[in-house]
Amino acid sequence: MIITIAQLNPYVGDLEKNLEMIKHTLREESIKGTELLVFPELFLVGYPPKGLLERAWFIEKAQEAIEDLQVFSRGFPRTAVLLGTPRVINNALGKGLSNSAVLVGGGEILFEQAKTLLPGYDLFDEQRYFRPATEIDTVDFHGEKLGIFLGEDACFDVQLWPGVKSFLVNPAAELKKKGATLFINLAAFPFYRGAEETIYRLFSEQARQYRIPLVYANQVGANDELVFAGRSFCLDGQGQPLAVLEPFQEQVMTINTEAQGIAASYALQEEVESVYEALVLGIKDYFKKTGFQKALLGLSGGIDSALVCALAVAALGKSNVMGISLPSPFSSHGSVEDSRKLAENLGIEFKVIPISGIYQAYLESLQESFADRPTDITEENIQARIRGNILMAFANKFGYLVLTTGNKSELSVGYC
Repeated sequence: MIITIAQLNPYVGDLEKNLEMIKHTLREESIKGTELLVFPELFLVGYPPKGLLERAWFIEKAQEAIEDLQVFSRGFPRTAVLLGTPRVINNALGKGLSNSAVLVGGGEILFEQAKTLLPGYDLFDEQRYFRPATEIDTVDFHGEKLGIFLGEDACFDVQLWPGVKSFLVNPAAELKKKGATLFINLAAFPFYRGAEETIYRLFSEQARQYRIPLVYANQVGANDELVFAGRSFCLDGQGQPLAVLEPFQEQVMTINTEAQGIAASYALQEEVESVYEALVLGIKDYFKKTGFQKALLGLSGGIDSALVCALAVAALGKSNVMGISLPSPFSSHGSVEDSRKLAENLGIEFKVIPISGIYQAYLESLQESFADRPTDITEENIQARIRGNILMAFANKFGYLVLTTGNKSELSVGYC
């Protein structure tokens, strides 16, 4: 079968934009001849939609978008679209939602498969919003029996996922029993260090165990604290790669699932490089999806602020980043000069705003209350709060976003 994987970057809640991405891809001359165009899990609404799923108007609009796609698909009778979206279900338990894969073609919904293994741990809360599938089935399509499952449905092998509870149902095994000849997994697996190797091992072992070719379409992009690496792929029935898409970038690729894979064609991304690209994409997407363009940050002359500044320039471009040095009585000469040199090397705008006067005003205001106490870390920590106020003032006045340069411990106690 000729399949196109659309590893694209959806916007959470922006149904019109996401639907237009689907239509635009379907119109592309480069996918002409494709029998099946595959998008990631919950692509229509963006992942994770969270509380939007509790809004009746939002679910209605998602349903309207599917109906719109049905009508649009009539113009492309040779190509069907497989995408992830929430669907309304009605059963003996009452009304609810499923996290579903929907196959649309020729103006009709040809098939739907709900997700079975709903995660409710760590970053995930799908059990709060969705009900699991009550049935797992295949669908006949262009001479194949498609076994469609979603994200966590592939995670039956708990040895690969420390901390994940054991599941009673193995969707891949059920699909094999029902005659599946091609597995397709729609996913929105967030990035973490080492995730690529774990995911590849998981799917390659499944393809090899069941001797069934497998297509894996994963979301790319960032939404708030989650970053999605993409890195979709297609494997043959021996678990060898037929095609591997790039990490951390949008890509549309067409493959023939009947081809033979080559073991040497998949190389894991170097770990530090993957963390770097994830951070850059996280910054870039946060700005893009909130409508901001420019960032500013305090430069101390140390490695933390230097790293964040370099990441910001990589994500936003040097013309969109400002660095501010805020020297105090505790600052060394090198802190300002090292910050200045960093700004010159990166080509960003740079300002020096001394805070000694403001700091002294604080001490004078507190002098009476602190009279019986020795000078300690309290006085040194005051400068961090002063710097935060000045950075936020610049952000408010000029429309910047402030990037924090502190670690999680500093963030948790309000130090940065």
